[in-house]
Amino acid sequence: MTSSTPPAALPGHPPYGGHGPEAQAPTPPYPSDNHRPVGRLDDLHATAQRIAANVERVLVGKPEVVRIALVTLLAEGHLLVEDVPGVGKTSLAKALARSIDCSVSRIQFTPDLLPSDVTGVSIFNRQTSEFEFRPGPVFANIVVGDEINRASPKTQSALLECMEEHQVTVDAKTYELQSPFMVIATQNPIEMEGTYALPEAQRDRFTARVSIGYPDPQAELAMVDEHAGADVFKTLQPVSTGDQVRGLIETVRGVQIAQEVRRYAVELVSATRRLSEIRIGASPRSTLHLVRAARAQAALSGRDFVVPDDMHLVAIPVLAHRLVLTPEAQAARRSPAELIRGLIQRVPVPQADPAAQWARGRQ
Repeated sequence: MTSSTPPAALPGHPPYGGHGPEAQAPTPPYPSDNHRPVGRLDDLHATAQRIAANVERVLVGKPEVVRIALVTLLAEGHLLVEDVPGVGKTSLAKALARSIDCSVSRIQFTPDLLPSDVTGVSIFNRQTSEFEFRPGPVFANIVVGDEINRASPKTQSALLECMEEHQVTVDAKTYELQSPFMVIATQNPIEMEGTYALPEAQRDRFTARVSIGYPDPQAELAMVDEHAGADVFKTLQPVSTGDQVRGLIETVRGVQIAQEVRRYAVELVSATRRLSEIRIGASPRSTLHLVRAARAQAALSGRDFVVPDDMHLVAIPVLAHRLVLTPEAQAARRSPAELIRGLIQRVPVPQADPAAQWARGRQ
């Protein structure tokens, strides 16, 4: 692959190095090398490297976007990709889906799409004189929802139960969804014609939101060199399996988070509810998503315990899209990301030794 940028960064773990000045500080030693699951973390990082490199073949020059996508996958969450047309939203979703050898479906959201087109429908079988359930495209490990905000709110709401409870209820019957299950949805800015803003309940179910943005000139030139003459998706092959991803998710679940760091997460989220610029702050669900994403970030950084820097790296993608600003803040052109950065600077960070916190978390 010819690219002007290195493969997608997985901060804090060789060979990628740290992430900013804070990450350059030495990582505290583990209480005991016998307690460190070196093999599982190394397997996780090796698999994440392969997936990241595969996605970077399609989405050139956006390592931070790929990092958040991997964090969301390992945190058992859902990803919302928001930006103007043509910057690679659908390409990111398709590349991540094709990098994993599991069931994948794609839904093109349109104004005439019905909820049953997403979840499935019961059809009467004349031969058996019974109703048979025909599963919809949501019954897949990875569901790519393209331009989700072009569908009506009624159809958008069809994903609420799927995303939160990993199940679908049709005609009073509940059908479980297979693990892993991830929704990768793209949406255009709400100011564009023919779009419906996602309701707060829908946005709150997305673990993270990313905006791809325009590439720099060198990355765009590399993209032209590689993609102008051929369809890169025809040569994109899976580099992991659904079973492997399930194993990685189990590894992330085992990442320890000390009581002090948990309290820090709660204080960071609750601080959003006290800001005068915010009409609706982050929900308790967002606290859970922040902790899960921090666990995934710590695992990608080669640690099996969470430090506050892990939360700083994922705070804006996890929290910003959940905040509803007051009209005065909107008129002043304040952004949720700016407010989250301010909270990170103001909320006191735990000062205890993370290694000692990790040891107490295991007790």
